[in-house]
Amino acid sequence: MNVLVINGTPRKHGRTRILASHLAHTHNTNYIDLSDFSLPLYNGEKDQQDMQEVKQLKEMALEAEGFILCTPEYHSGMSGALKNMLDFLGGDHFKNKPVALIAVAGGGKGGINALNNMRTVVRGLYGNAIPRQLVLDPVHFDSEQRMLTSDGKELVENVFSEFNVYLETAKRLSFK
Repeated sequence: MNVLVINGTPRKHGRTRILASHLAHTHNTNYIDLSDFSLPLYNGEKDQQDMQEVKQLKEMALEAEGFILCTPEYHSGMSGALKNMLDFLGGDHFKNKPVALIAVAGGGKGGINALNNMRTVVRGLYGNAIPRQLVLDPVHFDSEQRMLTSDGKELVENVFSEFNVYLETAKRLSFK
């Protein structure tokens, strides 16, 4: 299974990083951490396509059979870092591939707009965002241990389980 988990936060110590790292380590996936992965601000200029980081991103995305996008919600949308990364990619990277969407919110009613924002962009990239999506609130994290709580892990595993069904279905249908 060649899945690419994206930590969509630029924060080194944020909850989104805890989530994405948990997914990558638990399921032995490939992982891009946008708090460490240095991409320039996308401008559409051809010279950016020759940058090593951009080439690495495109290669990893092209080889991926599916994606799990994790983002904090910033002002009712996904993080700028995640949107910037997605701007470097195109339909050839996402076409017919399943994509799981998980947002990390500050509590209350946050997160849903980030999910909708990601769903719209994934559709524009011809990816297949799976129906089950998730918002994790602070209660789903153990901040002292820097890990998900047992309830948080269960919620994440439910999303991953459905994602895996779509991943296996895409393989059987030979979507590429």
